[in-house]
Amino acid sequence: MDTHLVEPDNAENRVLLENVHPSDWVNPEPRGRYNLVVIGAGTAGLVCAAGAAGLGARVALVERQLMGGDCLNVGCVPSKALIRSARAAFDARSSDGFAAPGGEGERADFAAAMQRLRGLRAQLSAHDSARRFRDELGVDVYLGQAFFTGSNTVQVAGTTLEFSRAALCTGARAAAPDIPGIEAVGYLTNETVFSLGELPRRLAVIGAGPLGCELAQAFARLGSRVTLLQHAPQLLPREDPDAAALVADSLRRDGIALELGVRIIEAKQQGSEKLLRLQGPSGIGELACDAILVGVGRAPNLEGLALEAAGIRYDKQGVLVSDTLQTSNPRVYAAGDICSEYKFTHTADAQARIVIANALFGGRQRSSRLTIPWCTYTDPEIAHVGLYEKEAREKGLEVATLTVPLSEVDRAVLDGEEAGFARVHLKKGTDTILGATVVARHAGEMIGELALAITAGLGLAAIGKTIHPYPTQAEAVRKLADAYQRTRLTPLVKRLLSAWLAWQR
Repeated sequence: MDTHLVEPDNAENRVLLENVHPSDWVNPEPRGRYNLVVIGAGTAGLVCAAGAAGLGARVALVERQLMGGDCLNVGCVPSKALIRSARAAFDARSSDGFAAPGGEGERADFAAAMQRLRGLRAQLSAHDSARRFRDELGVDVYLGQAFFTGSNTVQVAGTTLEFSRAALCTGARAAAPDIPGIEAVGYLTNETVFSLGELPRRLAVIGAGPLGCELAQAFARLGSRVTLLQHAPQLLPREDPDAAALVADSLRRDGIALELGVRIIEAKQQGSEKLLRLQGPSGIGELACDAILVGVGRAPNLEGLALEAAGIRYDKQGVLVSDTLQTSNPRVYAAGDICSEYKFTHTADAQARIVIANALFGGRQRSSRLTIPWCTYTDPEIAHVGLYEKEAREKGLEVATLTVPLSEVDRAVLDGEEAGFARVHLKKGTDTILGATVVARHAGEMIGELALAITAGLGLAAIGKTIHPYPTQAEAVRKLADAYQRTRLTPLVKRLLSAWLAWQR
């Protein structure tokens, strides 16, 4: 097991380890043939194991490192804890305009933020613990590296497990950057950054995707001087350009230097400094920093599984699956980051539920039918669901786009959070929602209503008929429906209505 995932050695991390990889754990003796052997105890694996066991299946769950996987240990949980501390520090410094004490002199306590992070992570780890899955859920938990020895057998710690069905849920890890010299210089990833004991004075963040933007902003608000480097000309290149521009403005206001459209030629150590040689629009330059954080994508965890022994096909993107999440071995299914384009905790959860239905009960549920929203937890957040306008047009769909700025939403004005918008893409001439983007401080809490509408086949008019509490920022979504209704009031319709009302007088 990689101990760097739970450094430093302190009380909180010892509680975490006791839950997710107990040092005194004894693997059980197999109970005959298992209905389901789950390999990997991240989100997808935990949902598969808990769900199947709850339905009466005999289940084995195998984990080589930490129960809870990336989400609990080095992903969603620690990152959002740190982001919340950074937001509190920002709010304290920005409180003068709200008639509250504080102001620019307020400084963040990085050590306290990390202590809070580790305490909350340890607290939440009880839910994913090896003992809970064994004692409360009735799952046989094996700690160790699993590998296939045949089409229906795996081995872990010298013990062979026979299965009727198996679920591959081994996830993914931070991809290594292709930069000359970077390995020698050393760098942080999401797997090591939450083990820091001191705040880096100068931090270079490579990659302006969701991870890079979120942590760049968090570290800047906690006191680092941050430079965010991106090869593409736009940060968050997957997102709506208007949404990305608002986040870029916010990052700049937080003091982050954005270097977009640059290529990193080389990394080297010079004394106590790390130097990055950059090639950008203005030529070649150097950036000095004290630490480098890399967020340039994910690599699937395929190593050590002996997939060939089970006839399971894979490529550099991960395990190859059908729409029903079945691998080339009909006994074996997969879920989560090991096989999914959408590497989100909630996607892994949803796919795990498909695996339970299809693998154990002969279902034909399809992953392609999932409506998957996502959110980048910058401030403001960007949340999206469905198609972007460009994607819809590429599919040959005619699109009508409606936008409501948050500056037109009373609660956003009252909160001092007018920088944002709600935008919806409709199939032209109808209220059918093709996709939607929300930019707001709590956009992730607002996108669910639009995701529900798409999933249930409800048009935007149904949202318009739904009474929303006033004042809330979610009113922006209802205002989109009002904007749609106004598009239906054509000159002809207005003349007919006017004539009717005149006749009624």
